[in-house]
Amino acid sequence: MTASWIGLGLLAALGAAGVTIFSKIGLEGMDPTLATTLRSVIMSVVLVGIVLAGGRGSAIWGVDRPDGRSWTFLILAGVSGAVSWLAYFAALRVGASANVAVLDRLSLVLIIVFGAAVLGEDYGWRAWVGVALIAAGAVLVTLDARRPRVETGDPSAWADARIGPSADSDGPDDGPSTA
Repeated sequence: MTASWIGLGLLAALGAAGVTIFSKIGLEGMDPTLATTLRSVIMSVVLVGIVLAGGRGSAIWGVDRPDGRSWTFLILAGVSGAVSWLAYFAALRVGASANVAVLDRLSLVLIIVFGAAVLGEDYGWRAWVGVALIAAGAVLVTLDARRPRVETGDPSAWADARIGPSADSDGPDDGPSTA
């Protein structure tokens, strides 16, 4: 059973990488909210097709309807996902794909913290060291952020993604600006 969740987890990671790269390319000259909406519609069509192809179509029409508690948490998950993807696509529009993705992946840190605090999940010291390393890695990648190349001529369509040295420098060794 372990091999199946590991394989699915790796497939999910591959899919997430595809979302980031394909979205970064697809967002050129496009409103991030519209792009997120279109992506959601496409996902819905694909997922409904998978449900129907798997013979579970009765769930769509209410035969296998979730109870009130399940609906509440599914709605909360849907709203959380929408907010997450709206923010993700807006960030991708103005930031470098790797920098945006690494911050998004801090969700793993939050999931483990919330899993322990809210769900009572038990993690050993190795997991907590891993959480600290993930968080530290995200900070390091973010601090090394470079100003993204933007294809649009509209300077209001993006913000400076650099954290640390001034936006006019190419790195920490540039010295003072002479401008």
